[in-house]
Amino acid sequence: MMMQNTFYNEYLSEMTLLCVENDEFSRVLYASFFDTLVSKVIVVDNEEEGYAQYKKQHIDIIITDHHMPQLDGFELIRKVRADNPSMPIILVTAIDSTDSIIKALKLHVSNFVHKPVDTEELFDAVLTAARIVLSKRYVEAERNKKIKEFQEKERYSAYQERLAFDKELSILRNDFYYQLLESHCRSTDTGVIIPDFIYRPLDILSGDAYSARKIDDYTTFYLLVDGMGKGVSASLSAMLMTAHINYSIDNMLKQGNFDLHNLIDDAIAYIQPILLEDEMISVDFIVMNQYETSMHYAKFAMPPSLLQDNTRKIIKLKSNNPPLNRYQKEFNIMRIDISSIVKFLFCTDGLVENTLKNGQGSYESVIEDDFADAFTQKELKTLFLNRIDKQEDDVTLIFINCFDFGNSTPYHRKFSTSLIAIDEAGDWYESLCTSITDNKSMINNALVVFNELMMNAYEHGNLGIESLEKHRLLEEDRYIETLMSYENECIKQIDITVHVLKNDPSVYIVTQITDEGNGFNTKLLSQIFRNTSRYNGKGVYLSRQSSLGIYYNQTGNSVLFLHKIE
Repeated sequence: MMMQNTFYNEYLSEMTLLCVENDEFSRVLYASFFDTLVSKVIVVDNEEEGYAQYKKQHIDIIITDHHMPQLDGFELIRKVRADNPSMPIILVTAIDSTDSIIKALKLHVSNFVHKPVDTEELFDAVLTAARIVLSKRYVEAERNKKIKEFQEKERYSAYQERLAFDKELSILRNDFYYQLLESHCRSTDTGVIIPDFIYRPLDILSGDAYSARKIDDYTTFYLLVDGMGKGVSASLSAMLMTAHINYSIDNMLKQGNFDLHNLIDDAIAYIQPILLEDEMISVDFIVMNQYETSMHYAKFAMPPSLLQDNTRKIIKLKSNNPPLNRYQKEFNIMRIDISSIVKFLFCTDGLVENTLKNGQGSYESVIEDDFADAFTQKELKTLFLNRIDKQEDDVTLIFINCFDFGNSTPYHRKFSTSLIAIDEAGDWYESLCTSITDNKSMINNALVVFNELMMNAYEHGNLGIESLEKHRLLEEDRYIETLMSYENECIKQIDITVHVLKNDPSVYIVTQITDEGNGFNTKLLSQIFRNTSRYNGKGVYLSRQSSLGIYYNQTGNSVLFLHKIE
């Protein structure tokens, strides 16, 4: 269930995890894997230090190895159980003996993870443990009777919220969800364009909406809608208008006659009879053409759009129209040359009007500085959340970054399609990252992402093994055997390109992995990222969590990801 899974993940991000493991590689894996998933991860190499940390820290979940040099994991479990009979404990073991399993069950081990550790299995075990912790907190807070009542109400409420939110998401249209665009400018094709988005409704019935549409190979359309007001009325107006605009664009594309002026004229004619007497709507209509390096826009009482050129100068585009209302007659469309623009930011007022910590004005006073410093949407989001105490309104934004690789000397290698080559690629990438930076945390995160996405390129890309086939082969214990067989007949290669880009004062490593497979429908990413429990692709989800973002090309056989060198 999407809403429930989001609910649990929010609590998982507040928890402290203790990992007790004597194997150095596993400790590094735990540290990098859980770094972005939980509030704090503590990794130790022996049972005694593990118990000391348990007594010293507030621990929510424990992961412990079965075998350790001094005392085994069972001794640690006995000590913890003496203090806390309900502490979620996950036992990592390579042993499947009945005696060991019975021994673990008698100690009330919460879950088992087999060695070698599978990241999906580990994630599921920790998420299950998080549910246990969450249930315990509710029991302690509300007592048994209130918990039962709460669960009944919450179940029904969550169901209704899920339906409402799913309906809103079906109205929003995004043709570029975690997708990069190839540069088709007249002057250069040495880079990529990455449109990225934040949609953070404060309530299920959001007054914000957006759309991002591909018009043709050179032209993209972006829409932001903000119903000026609160509650159901503002939400209905925003969603109805967005749905109609998307419908109009679909018809225009079918007929091959997309026209911004006609689109706006039609949208106004549609929404005016629906608006209440004193109701207004703020809207951004934006059309970008890469070939002509131009942007046409009509801003109806939206916050200023921010553009940054290649000299780091910030350009503000203010509204050129009043808010839409029942009596709107005429409107203005303006054009700007974007040949020197490297970043764009379009947002609703929920971003700029949010109060800073300690009441020090609004976010509008610092947004230009944060926009200049942010290289990605994820960085801007972090800067914003660090400056406020709480989100006060719906926040929706479109962040577009144009990466120009023309001045970068790439690191480039090709590898064959084999498990041996995958290991060689990992060693090469680790050596490359180490030569660029001594930031071990960044290197570990980059390796986690690289290894996950290389395996995707290997097994799903070049070998063409679908997820269902992989699961069947694993169940039949024929997976490795099948990989070897497919390898012998595969002549495809995996291409790796690494760029080092500077955005003063920071430096970023941009890695792109391209296979020669058939790719996949990248629209599935929206389902994977919103609901990891119902879809395959948790490795992709975790890769996004361990990086500043991952972005696929339109065919799905090339993926780009970013890491920041502090």
